[in-house]
Amino acid sequence: MDFNILTLGCKVNQYESQAMREELLRQGYTLSADSDRADITVINTCTVTSVSDAKNRKLISRVRRQNPGGIIVVTGCMPQAFPEEMHTLTDCDIILGNKERSHLVPEIERFIRERSQIIDIPPHPNKDFSYERLTVSSFGGHTRAFVKIEDGCNRFCSYCIIPYARGRVRSKPLEDLKKELEQVALNGYREVVLVGINLSAYGLGEDFSLADAVELACQTQGIDRVRLGSLEPEEMSDALIKRLAGQEKLCPQFHLSLQSGCDNTLRAMNRRYDSAEYARIVDSLRSAFDNPSMTTDVMVGFAGETEDDFNASLNFVRSIGFAKVHVFPYSRRKGTRAAEAPGQVPPAEKTRRAGLMAKACDDSRSEFLRSQVGQRADVLFERLRHGYLEGYTKNYTPVRVTSADASLCGEIRPVTITCAHADYCDAELA
Repeated sequence: MDFNILTLGCKVNQYESQAMREELLRQGYTLSADSDRADITVINTCTVTSVSDAKNRKLISRVRRQNPGGIIVVTGCMPQAFPEEMHTLTDCDIILGNKERSHLVPEIERFIRERSQIIDIPPHPNKDFSYERLTVSSFGGHTRAFVKIEDGCNRFCSYCIIPYARGRVRSKPLEDLKKELEQVALNGYREVVLVGINLSAYGLGEDFSLADAVELACQTQGIDRVRLGSLEPEEMSDALIKRLAGQEKLCPQFHLSLQSGCDNTLRAMNRRYDSAEYARIVDSLRSAFDNPSMTTDVMVGFAGETEDDFNASLNFVRSIGFAKVHVFPYSRRKGTRAAEAPGQVPPAEKTRRAGLMAKACDDSRSEFLRSQVGQRADVLFERLRHGYLEGYTKNYTPVRVTSADASLCGEIRPVTITCAHADYCDAELA
C-alpha cells in the first residue's frame, strides 16, 4: 500500500512527519507517486490557533473527497489537545495523539483487519518525562536537516494551548542525539537546525543543557553549520550565551520569541520576562556574536491591550532593530485563560494594529538588509531558480547570485553582498 503525509504547523511537526515517513517505509509501505491520492493519508495537525483547527478540518474533508476509499489517519496536536471532540471527525479512520508515534503502523494494520474507526489518544501524564525516541536520517530535497531535541512546555502562557497538546518538558538524551547527528551528516547534510517546542528548556531536570546539544552538534564531523529554532528569552542566561559564543559553527541567528513589547501585555500573557530583560538579552547576544540577526514573533490585539499598550509594543519593536518579524493578530483559543478574559479587541482594530506593526517591521528588515551590503559571508545555496542561485548566510540573510551552476546547490561558498532589496540581497561569488 502507498501513503502520503500532509503536515501543518511548525518545524517540530515537520520532523515528526519525516520520522513517521521513514517508519512507514521501513515497514514495507511505499510513498505515493500522486501527491493527491494514496491508499493511506496521514494528516499531522497543528492546533496553535482556532484558525489552525479550521485548516485541519478543511484538509480532512478535501482528502476524503479525493480519496473516498482511502484510509485517513489524523494525528498531532489537535487530537491531543481536544480528545473529547475527535468523535466528530467522521471522515477519519484512525485518530492518534502525538504521544506515541510508534502506534501508527500497528493501528493501520488493525484498521485494515477490523475496518472500524480507531481513536487512540493516550494522555500526557504530568510526571512523565520520558522522551519519545524518534530518529530521522533524511529530509528529501532539503539542504538542511531539522533535528528535534525537546518536546513539551511548562510555561502555560495565557493564550496558548500547546502545553495541553504537548505535555511537560522532555529532552532527547545526548547519546541518542549523537547517533542521529552522525547519521544526518553521513547522508550529506551540511547544516542542522535544532528544534523543540520550548527549545531553551532543553535539559530541564537533567544534567545537560542546550549548550551541550549545540557543542555536540558542532563537534560532529561533516556538519558545518548549526542553527537554533525558536528560543524563549528568559532561559538565555549569560552563562549559556558565553558557551554558545564559543562554537564557531553556530549560526548567529536568534529567533527570540517576544510576543509583545509592552510590559502590561506581557504580564497578562503570563510571559516570564519584561521588555527590559528582553533588551538586555539582545544586547548580550549582539556583544557575544559577530554580525548576528534577531528575529521574532509579535502578537497584536491581545485581550486587554489598550492603544497605549500597543504603542509601547510598537516603539519597543522599533528600538530593537529586528532582521525579520512574524506579526499576527491575537486569536482566541478555546481552553485557554485569555479566551475568556475581558477587553477583547475588535477584529477591525486588530487588523489596523497588525498593519502598523508590519510596516514598522518591514522598515526594520530593510534597514537590516542594507547593513549587510559590503559584507563577505558564506552562503549555503539551496536552489537554482530563474537563473539565480538562492541561499542563506550564517545569520540567515537571504542571498541571490546570478548563476546557472546547479552543482553549487547544497554547497557553502563565500560571497560578497552587493545590494539590498526589500526581502533579499544580491551578491557575487568571491
